[in-house]
Amino acid sequence: MEKQVLVIFPHPDDEAFGVSGSIAMHIENGTPVTYMCLTLGEMGRNMGNPPFANRESLCEFRKMELQEASKVLGIRDLRMMGLRDKTIEFEDPEWLAEEFTKVIDELDPSLIITFYPGFSVHPDHEACGEAVIKAVKRMPASKRPRVECVAFSNDCVEKLGEPDVIRDVSSVQDKKIATIEAHKSQTAGLMAGMKKRLQANEEELMNWIKYERFWTYKFD
Repeated sequence: MEKQVLVIFPHPDDEAFGVSGSIAMHIENGTPVTYMCLTLGEMGRNMGNPPFANRESLCEFRKMELQEASKVLGIRDLRMMGLRDKTIEFEDPEWLAEEFTKVIDELDPSLIITFYPGFSVHPDHEACGEAVIKAVKRMPASKRPRVECVAFSNDCVEKLGEPDVIRDVSSVQDKKIATIEAHKSQTAGLMAGMKKRLQANEEELMNWIKYERFWTYKFD
């Protein structure tokens, strides 16, 4: 059982797809989880299905969706940094790492979950993961929390090897699905097709729902 988990991602819904089952399990086991979300996803490509948001109002909808997803998971400590979507790569990495260091020092987490730098596709994902690793790397080795990283680039397994953490989250899969649904501006269209596949008990989808995979970052 972890002492404290700190989740750091750049966008609302980043927590939903590959991590929400793990978050739910940690919380059900009595571990406090803090979620630092860097932006409100105001540059998201979807506006609902059918559309109910526009470019001006999307950030307010996504903020409410993030808060609802946090309630579904039982996250009591949600920290929204308010940075602008699609600009994390342009933030000063030293400043970003220092912001993360402040929270790490405050919470003293035993586990941090973030994106694996170099293997997470989106520039915001990459910049977020890089700053997290920078912050943790500065710590004395004996005091560093474990860092479990999400990777999904096409070459991640080829270059990183198989994930060393594969977590069975089937006991909380309903919460995982509900978390994805909570981000309805981005996922309404996806969920329509997903529900049909779930009803058909499609093996590939069920494996994705039931298992979450992470690579533990190995510091030098």
